[in-house]
Amino acid sequence: MRLLIMGPPGAGKGTQAKSIAEHFDIPAISTGDIFRSNVSAGTPLGLEVRRIMADGGYVGDDITNAIVADRLAEDDCAKGFLLDGYPRTLGQVEALDEVLEQGGVALDVVLSLKVDIDELVERLRKRAESEGRDDDSEEAIRIRQQKYLDETSPLLDVYRDRGLLVEVDGVGEVSEITQRIFAALDQVATA
Repeated sequence: MRLLIMGPPGAGKGTQAKSIAEHFDIPAISTGDIFRSNVSAGTPLGLEVRRIMADGGYVGDDITNAIVADRLAEDDCAKGFLLDGYPRTLGQVEALDEVLEQGGVALDVVLSLKVDIDELVERLRKRAESEGRDDDSEEAIRIRQQKYLDETSPLLDVYRDRGLLVEVDGVGEVSEITQRIFAALDQVATA
């Protein structure tokens, strides 16, 4: 299974990605986790990422595309993968298409979690408090939500046109959302 999980920041992609990856025995690849680990380690990339995230921005396509291409070339991705947080732009869609084509594989499904913006802001504010994340100020949250709407949501149209998009309601208890996701993926698998 090769799939993407999409949705605005705070939609629960990371939480659901873990369950999906375990279910299909594939790696869950989160660009956000890769960036945060570099921030924690104080690498040059991490210092740049910290500055960008504190301003509510996204890391540029060139860096992100290279990191994803390298990760997808690793052996554990041969039987499938789940990408979380990538692609975010049309340029990243094109870069991912090239990487997949070079590998002779294609995406099976693009899963989109749908959540209201006010619900997202509240979730992320709570997460910021509990995890001490300085990239989740209310202003930065709202900036990222707007960037998602402006830059990333058009990707949903691309994947809808390709017949790959499956949208799932991302509001409710984690287990309920997981059940909805697996029900939706089962429908795709039997279609």
